[in-house]
Order: sequence, then C-alpha cells, then structure tokens
Amino acid sequence: MESARGARGGGAVQPELISDCVHCGFCLPTCPTYALWHEEMDSPRGRIYLMAGLVDGSIPLSDTVVEHFDRCLGCMACVTACPSGVQYDRLIEQTRNYVEDNHRRGPVDRLIRAGIFAVFPHRRRLRAALALRKLPAPGPLAPLRQIAPPWAAPEWPPEHLAGDGPRVAVMAGCVASVVFGDVNAATARVLHAEGFDVHVPRAQGCCGALHAHAGRLEEGISRARRLERDLAGYDYIVTNAAGCGSHLKDHGIANVVDISELLAEPRAERMPLPLRVAFQDSCHLRHAQGIATGPRAMLDAIPGLERLEPAEQEICCGSAGIYNIVEPQTAAELGGRKAENVLATAPDAYASGNPGCLVQVTAALRRAGRPLPAFHPVELVDVSIRGVPTDELLAGARR
Repeated sequence: MESARGARGGGAVQPELISDCVHCGFCLPTCPTYALWHEEMDSPRGRIYLMAGLVDGSIPLSDTVVEHFDRCLGCMACVTACPSGVQYDRLIEQTRNYVEDNHRRGPVDRLIRAGIFAVFPHRRRLRAALALRKLPAPGPLAPLRQIAPPWAAPEWPPEHLAGDGPRVAVMAGCVASVVFGDVNAATARVLHAEGFDVHVPRAQGCCGALHAHAGRLEEGISRARRLERDLAGYDYIVTNAAGCGSHLKDHGIANVVDISELLAEPRAERMPLPLRVAFQDSCHLRHAQGIATGPRAMLDAIPGLERLEPAEQEICCGSAGIYNIVEPQTAAELGGRKAENVLATAPDAYASGNPGCLVQVTAALRRAGRPLPAFHPVELVDVSIRGVPTDELLAGARR
C-alpha cells in the first residue's frame, strides 16, 4: 500500500501541513471526542500523530487507526483554538479521502455509507425515504429512524422576487430543500425585504459537502463545481446551511455568503417578537467560516427577542454531516449534552444557523422528553418583518 504521502487522487496528505503542529495541546479542551473520553488518539494532536505515521509509513492503516479518524467530527473547534495556525480542516479532509481510497470497510459500514449517498443528494429519493420513517428499521439503520425529523417541508420559494439591489441566488440544497424548504422560503422573503433581487433557480443540485466531509473528496469537489456553473452570473450565492457554505468557500467559490453576512445592516423594519431563544453556534459557521457575530446580530435586531447563550458553545452537537448516522452512540451523547445546556437557559425556543444542528438537537430534546420549538435565525427575522404573532409562530413550529 502507498503511504499517505503518495496517495492517489486529490487527497494525498501534505507533510508540510502536519509539521505545523507543535503539540502544544491548546486544541484538547475544545475537541468533543477528547472531552468525552480523554484519549490522546481521539484528539486533534493524536490524530495528527497518526497522520504523520501514515505519511512516513511507520503506522499501517489498520481498523483501529481508521476508527480514530472516523470518530473525529470535523467540527474545526481545534482550528479556532490553535495558536500555530494548523490547517486541521485540510488535514482531516485529505486523510479521510486517503482512508476511503485505501481501506476496505466492513460490509455493514459500506452498506450504510452507500445508502446515504444513494439517497441524500437526491430530493425525490429522500422524500420517499422520509415517508417510510415510521416503519421499523433493522439494527444498522436504526440511527436513521431515530434522527429522522418528524416534519417535512418541501416548499420551494418563488423562482424570482424582483428587487433593486444585488442579484442573489439562494442555494436550496439537497436535504434542506426537502426538510427545510420553509427555511429557504424565509431566506428568500428576508432578502427581498432587504432590497435584494432574489432568484431561487430550480436547476441546482447537491453541493457535495457531505461527500467531501466523508472522504469522497473528488465527488465533493465535482459537485461544488457543477453548482458553481448552475448558479453562475449572480453577485452572491446565499446559503443558510453552514456545512454547505463552508465546503463551497473552502473550494474556491468566492461569491458564496452565509445569509447572516448580508444582514449586517438591516433595512426592513422588524416588529416585536417577545421570545427567549437559546442560540447555538454551528461549528461550520463559528469555526470553519469564522462567523460568530452575524447570526447573533440577526437575532439582536429583533425587538423583544432575548438571545440566550448555552454553555459549551465551542463543543459540537454531534450532527457533523453524516456523523450522527455512522457514529450514532457518540453523536447521541454529544446531542444529549447540548440539549442539557440548551434547557439550562430556560428558553421558549431553540435556534441554530445550520439545518443539521436543528435536526440533531431537536432529536436530543425529544429524547429528553422536553421538545422545544426550533428555528433557523432567518425564520425569526422573517416572522418579525411580517409581524407574525408569537403564539402563531410557536403553534406551527417544528419540534
């Protein structure tokens, strides 16, 4: 077998990125798996040690080594914490690509992963799969049923809302367009209210974020490039899904912005919305994109809304792309921890700027027997602009 240095494809692990790590340990307290288990090889520092061994050939690509990489959520909290600027995001993406190219997984693992990528990027297949969510699921597929949202919102916004401002394309997403179509509709309405010329083209597909984060790097990049072509000619490509935005920015699509980046200076009047909202950072906003103030500013601009900050904002909720399906026990533990921190703020509702976090934490809140209304921040901005009464908002909310 080739060393990781000589791996085929675009994901060879770059030794110069590994050597940036000085083993200081500043990353350890922010790593979700290290916080759970305090195992060195389940920390960024330990995983970089394993990567170095793969590159120089001193460590074989065994099942145990792969397990340590699989346990990484890719949340990038370590990137934020690192004083040396280690590009762990690139390292783990390259390493996972190398693993998928050079390691044969067990039959059940292969089946689950194949099923995910045969269904999730395809809207019709995903709608059909969600329609079966109440049926009993065999053991390996039980995690899918446990986290499958008990709602569906396949709403598609109007394809064009004319405005005098910059021309923007709303990225509808694959999973989001089926499960969070109402978030896409709210995104389009808010952008239009703020003066943008809003387009939601139907000829757009999956961005490839799930693929890249799971080691299918070539397909992930290919899908990103295809989406870039599908949405060419706009001033901005607007996303409300942090993982998608992070992936597209990482692979050079310069005009991609998170919805919060366009709402820094509100123009449309906001009506009062008396509500206590526990806001959770999305890892792929806070860490991967360095966006922390934007979503908070969106909420703080709403009169009457009180934003609450749960503890451990730097710790991932356990969603992490397909993590809560392929590593369900760890994901459930992290989700339960996040739910406890959210509930400790005594909120009326919960909010996060990423669809995956909304699915993960609402599932954890349901398991805890204390479901909460859950929103993307742009939905709260939307109802504030439209003057929707609080009781009407809560009555129709996902939980």
